[in-house]
Amino acid sequence: MSNPLKDMEKPDVIFCIGTNMTECHPVAATRLKKAIANGAKMIVADPREIGLTKLADINLQLRVGSDSALLLGMAHVIHREGLVDEGFMLDRTTEAEAFLKHIEEFTPEWASEVTGIAPELIEEAALLYGRAERGAIYYTLGITEHICGVDNVQGLCNLALMTGNIGREGTGINPMRGQNNIQGAGDVGAIPNNYPGFQAVTDPANQAKFSKAWGREIDHENGITKVRALEQAGEQIRAMFIDGENTVVTDPDREHCERALESLDFLVVCDLFMTETAEFADVVFPATGFGETDGTQTNTERRVQRLRKAVPPPGEAKPDWWIISRLAQRMNFKGFEYSGADEVFNELCSLSGTYAGLNWDRVEFGEYQWPVPEEGHPGTPRLHEDRFINGRGIFKLIRYRDPAETIDDDYPVWLTTGRRLAHYHSRTQTGRSEGLDYLRPHETLEVHPDDVAAWGASDGGWVNMSSRRGSVRIRIESTTRSPRGTVFSSFSFNDVPVNVLTGSGYDPVTDTAELKVCPVRIEPAIEPTGD
Repeated sequence: MSNPLKDMEKPDVIFCIGTNMTECHPVAATRLKKAIANGAKMIVADPREIGLTKLADINLQLRVGSDSALLLGMAHVIHREGLVDEGFMLDRTTEAEAFLKHIEEFTPEWASEVTGIAPELIEEAALLYGRAERGAIYYTLGITEHICGVDNVQGLCNLALMTGNIGREGTGINPMRGQNNIQGAGDVGAIPNNYPGFQAVTDPANQAKFSKAWGREIDHENGITKVRALEQAGEQIRAMFIDGENTVVTDPDREHCERALESLDFLVVCDLFMTETAEFADVVFPATGFGETDGTQTNTERRVQRLRKAVPPPGEAKPDWWIISRLAQRMNFKGFEYSGADEVFNELCSLSGTYAGLNWDRVEFGEYQWPVPEEGHPGTPRLHEDRFINGRGIFKLIRYRDPAETIDDDYPVWLTTGRRLAHYHSRTQTGRSEGLDYLRPHETLEVHPDDVAAWGASDGGWVNMSSRRGSVRIRIESTTRSPRGTVFSSFSFNDVPVNVLTGSGYDPVTDTAELKVCPVRIEPAIEPTGD
């Protein structure tokens, strides 16, 4: 996230794409509401009529999976109308000339054919963002969970670079993270191709640095993603450790995932509760919750925060760092002799340039957003103000690509998935709250009323929804939030395992699953006995 959360109140124009922020990030969304109250204009691009739509000046209801076409069409209009920031492009970017030539072919009429949005509306959105003094982009998983997720993000970067909307207050490219510490997980090296601090595994200098720090020769090749690990389970991979993730519920192609876990010789799960994934495990380590743990987390705006234990852990529950370090010691791995979370964090600070100016004592009382490159540095709330860390912003030449699977006579309906306000992710925690279960006791399938009638179904009735991978039975909710030909459901409820259906493709760069696009067939079903 290039800008701090407080900057959400500062833009002239807000562009929200692929983000149902009022449900998925409701606290942060209040800042956008303040900006709008102060006169900001907002563009919303989403296949559904989400909460943000009611606040939008321009609503771009696009076909699922067509985001990159919309971004190319907007870039074309901004260039055509002379709204590019030529000084910024000259001083701070590269590949600009090739990019401007590239986007000449992607007219709003072309984009309209792909997205289903009227060309006049695409032009209106492009002109509003292109003319903004301070234009800010916000996105979430609706952009990234596609086979072209990287292209989508690079398309957003192109818009910001061509208009100079980065490195200033109230501007930027701002992904709202889906988990409270997912930024921190990446920072400490929970990424297959990076050491802590986003230092490339394949760089010889980094290899030498970490070999010396850890006192051993380390692997010089990139690791594999979880997608590839599940593919190799039972063959190259015989044992697996899953920490804090309910993989069976949240991953695509659930049957494939279950077969992979069953094929292992040995599975260890570390979690707070006996999750659906933990049911597959040979050993389950009980972990502590946030109120039972000392540590740090780094949030969506790169703010490093202390976690302070408020209550003792129940039973045999232990912090994750303790479980991992003790397991490593039992396996005779050196370098895991930690006595507290402070030692783990201080090691990160000693090896990561973005954390170099921090230590456990400093974050105890201060608030810092990385990079904090040296002691005494105040932190960096806003990235790229004077320069890009790696030199210049690079324009990427992207093209539209169809989803991995498209609708046809056998599977004529688009399914897109997401989250619900009342529940979080796999409901591992929120599903144990009586109050939240009262607000959303079961999952439904959002279907446009015209489709409900055309399919011979009824509001509140049951249907079978099938894809090329499986079938689930789900209750219909008749609503105009979803357009005709597109249905929506969350993946949170284990009794309606929507991710049995998903998993048709993955982004070739990140291995992110295309959870937002899945062709399905829907047929009326008999009401389950007892419901």
